[in-house]
Amino acid sequence: MNTATSPQLEPARLRAASTCQTLHWLASGRIDASELAEIYLDAIAAANPRLNAYIGLDAEKTRAQAAQSSQRRSAGRLKGRLDGIPVAIKDNLDVAGWPTTAGLPARREHIAGNDSAAVARLLAAGAVILGKTNLDEGVLGASTNNPHYGATRNPWQPEYSAGGSSGGAAAAVAAGLCVAAVGSDSLGSVRIPASHCGVFALKPTHGEISARGLVPAARRLDAIGLIARNVNDLTVLLQVLAGYDAEDPRSRKRRVALAPPDWEPGRLRCGIPQDLAGLGTTAEVLAVFEQAIASLRQELGEQRGVDFSDYPLARARRAGLLLMEAEMCQTFAADIADTERPISPALRAMLDYAAAKSAADYVAADRMLDASVLKARRVFAEVDVLVLPTTPAPAARLDAAEPADQAQFTSFASLAGCPAVTIPMGRCNAGLPLGLQFVGPPGSDLRLLELAEVCASALDGAPDYPAPGA
Repeated sequence: MNTATSPQLEPARLRAASTCQTLHWLASGRIDASELAEIYLDAIAAANPRLNAYIGLDAEKTRAQAAQSSQRRSAGRLKGRLDGIPVAIKDNLDVAGWPTTAGLPARREHIAGNDSAAVARLLAAGAVILGKTNLDEGVLGASTNNPHYGATRNPWQPEYSAGGSSGGAAAAVAAGLCVAAVGSDSLGSVRIPASHCGVFALKPTHGEISARGLVPAARRLDAIGLIARNVNDLTVLLQVLAGYDAEDPRSRKRRVALAPPDWEPGRLRCGIPQDLAGLGTTAEVLAVFEQAIASLRQELGEQRGVDFSDYPLARARRAGLLLMEAEMCQTFAADIADTERPISPALRAMLDYAAAKSAADYVAADRMLDASVLKARRVFAEVDVLVLPTTPAPAARLDAAEPADQAQFTSFASLAGCPAVTIPMGRCNAGLPLGLQFVGPPGSDLRLLELAEVCASALDGAPDYPAPGA
């Protein structure tokens, strides 16, 4: 480490930095991977008792990985693109030697024997694992108010929810408790908390990143999700993690590469759903959204109204939830039967609801996926990108009932297998962040990320990191 310049890099500045900036400092010797990891471990020790973003930590493993990264840099033998970058992992992804709880009480002793495919790619690129982040019980929720591991608090206002189910991951990124985080997204599980916590997230095209080693929620919907403090970091993470995996039956084997980021703003056809208020958007979210769209008039090109009257958003979301609940009856069969470490009554009620449904009910829900794919094809035959709020309402208070419709606007991309990006677009009346979501046709991930970067720069809506709650 260059000790002559390192005092300039104060911990708060390091914890606010992007992946690319941190990599520059590591490469120039202004920070050492071991020192960087120690700064994050210290920050976690100070802030996590308040935020509860992490539920699994092993400082010695983290220090060992960081030391190995330092040795590689000293020897001029970098392992990969993320060498020395401290990341967080949602606790439904396997990390060898760590428990994978999926937010359930009986899985505290479930030690993973192998790394999930996403974690294996991170480690192969030299990343340093800081810990496992909190999530909704069984990943079935949108608040990360876990009855067994506690609630994750929104780092901007701790009495509010961080969103879910990847709430711990989003809170950790916003609070400067990791550089970036990897989670999962089945109906909006990285995009909802990213919106509530004022950070950036990507749900890639379904199958673009292998889901092997992810505790399944609904395999036809599950996607690895990425959370970071700017769009460029999402692009780097996607490039590191994407790739065909023959051991994942839903891995996407492309005939051609991802579509290049070549949209021209002047020729862009931007679709905006009609009657957002009628679709459940609150007045304050609608006001911030309309202001953001007006500010992005040049960046978004031709704006067209998109009619969703032929696609029942609420019923489609509920169909996706039923698919998750039904599959979880099998995934969590042992947890359901465990009387010594029981699941919560709320989760049991949701799974019992699915168990009482017939095969015909499941087929009807499953057909909503086909309807969603067809609706997406019709939409993207008319427009290049769909732009809408990430959530219909701001984050709710933790002492209030969890809103049922938080996935109202995120579920469409999941059900249709489309990529989606969320960026901060402003704040609600209570001062909490709100997200702006971009959805594109399958394979348009890089195009979406480029557009999101242009729009994020124009809006300048991202809050200053780390969040004050840290």
